[in-house]
Amino acid sequence: MTVAIDRATGKRSGDRPPRSGRAGRLKHAYQKYWYAFAMIVPVVVVLGVLVLYPLAYGFYLTLTDANSLNSARTIGVNEIEATYKFIGLDNYADILWGETSYDRFWSHFIWTIVWTAACVCLHYTIGLGLALLLNQKLRGRTFYRLILILPWAVPTFVTVFGWRFMLADAGIINSGLESLGLPTPLWLEDTFWQRFAAIMVNTWCGVPFMMVSLLGGLQSIDGTLYEAAEMDGASAWQRFRHVTLPGLRSVSSTVVLLGIIWTFNQFAVIFLLFGNTAPDAQILVTWAYQLGFGQQPRDFAQSAAYGMLLLAILIVFTSFYRRWLNRNEQQLAI
Repeated sequence: MTVAIDRATGKRSGDRPPRSGRAGRLKHAYQKYWYAFAMIVPVVVVLGVLVLYPLAYGFYLTLTDANSLNSARTIGVNEIEATYKFIGLDNYADILWGETSYDRFWSHFIWTIVWTAACVCLHYTIGLGLALLLNQKLRGRTFYRLILILPWAVPTFVTVFGWRFMLADAGIINSGLESLGLPTPLWLEDTFWQRFAAIMVNTWCGVPFMMVSLLGGLQSIDGTLYEAAEMDGASAWQRFRHVTLPGLRSVSSTVVLLGIIWTFNQFAVIFLLFGNTAPDAQILVTWAYQLGFGQQPRDFAQSAAYGMLLLAILIVFTSFYRRWLNRNEQQLAI
């Protein structure tokens, strides 16, 4: 074996360069990609100020008994210092296993799950049906798309207030039902009809997004697949089941996950529709707001604990959901 030696440096050509440590690798990466770090820094600072710091401070509050009476505040020229104490995980234990845990947490948790499942199922089903219709060659298809996208384009508070007026006792919906001789539900007073109205309004607001997303997925499916299936004698249902649904798998998995997260944390519809007048129709996020800002004294610690529990639930669900999707994709690949 012949080894060449550089006379100037004294190094052999077969020698490997010494391995650099972590600091050396970071220095080399910074020198090579300094522009990328420069563009990332503002985003990191904004996320730290708007997300990470409030999240860390909120978690700290969950370990205390902070409320509006023992927190730091200013009254006139007098500054009152905070007197709340560190109590560890007592807030979580009280929420999950306390004497009134069912009324304060578990009942709202069950309703939140039902609300999320019902809304997302309706969003996906109606959105897919409308996307299939708009994907056909129809006269005035652009006009239909514009009309169907309007509920998503209109600000949420305008939409919800409009529904609130229509669902009132003397609103257009009850007036129409009364003129037909049908019973007029108490949409904004009775618990069952409050929940039904909340699902109906949220479905109206969420279907357009699902429709547009699925329509884009439908247009990305190769048309030759439908032609081949039709030549093989496949019925419309078989083409939908074996061509359309598999072709929408990646889009569906993403929009369903986003829909679950958004609906689980949907604050605007419930709050604007009922305010503080429907305690049994409150989902977890609106109930947390009620504890922190809608009562006296305002319970900051319990409200923050609800927020941490919501975050933990969504993180656990998302991890299991993604793992389930990956397992299904691997089975289909086999």
